[in-house]
Amino acid sequence: MYSGIENIPGRILDVAIGALTQANQHAVYYDPGMDHWTDMSVLNAAMAGELFLKAIVAKEHPLLIFRDLFSLDDPLNQDLKIEHIIEKGKTYNFEHMPKLLWVSTGERVPDLENFEKLRKARNAIQHFCSPSDSVDLRRLALEFLYKNIDPLINRHFDLCAIEFHEDPSVGYDYVVRCLIHHELFFSIPDDFVITEFDLADALSKCSAAYRSGLVKRFSAKGIDLAKLTS
Repeated sequence: MYSGIENIPGRILDVAIGALTQANQHAVYYDPGMDHWTDMSVLNAAMAGELFLKAIVAKEHPLLIFRDLFSLDDPLNQDLKIEHIIEKGKTYNFEHMPKLLWVSTGERVPDLENFEKLRKARNAIQHFCSPSDSVDLRRLALEFLYKNIDPLINRHFDLCAIEFHEDPSVGYDYVVRCLIHHELFFSIPDDFVITEFDLADALSKCSAAYRSGLVKRFSAKGIDLAKLTS
């Protein structure tokens, strides 16, 4: 492989984690004067999704994420340099990523319908026309992150999406509380711990199906949910 190109997946992954960190923050937290965080939660979720999907594809081969490989040809150099790729390369757009993922890896995005809802909301916001007030954008961002992105990055990079947010002083407690409120499943770190809210009380307000599903996920990790909620 050409020198430096092997670093492309890692470079993309670093930026993707930054976008995920902001997306979690904007979707979960809210204070007066931060109305813009609602739209930003969708934009950052879409950015994180696009970049994580590109990082997964780039693991197969870094050049697969580029739309026109022939445009990367540089007659003046024998080697394809990463600086030339950055200057000349054009990668696939967000809407192309599910098909590119499948063609490159044989894997589908877990929830294509949700992907499309997020994509349309993101396009509307970028064209200065936010979706109607009937659309809960924060929830839509979280659904996209935890139905599509979290399972993929856990499988491919051993990452848990809940661990990335902008308030490290309280850990991921409030992210988890918000996910439980919306009955969204999430990847569970080996050292999972909650201290800022009553986990048992939060789960008591959820459906039996969600509680059962979460128990199975914790059991699969060897974690006794009963001890966490005692």
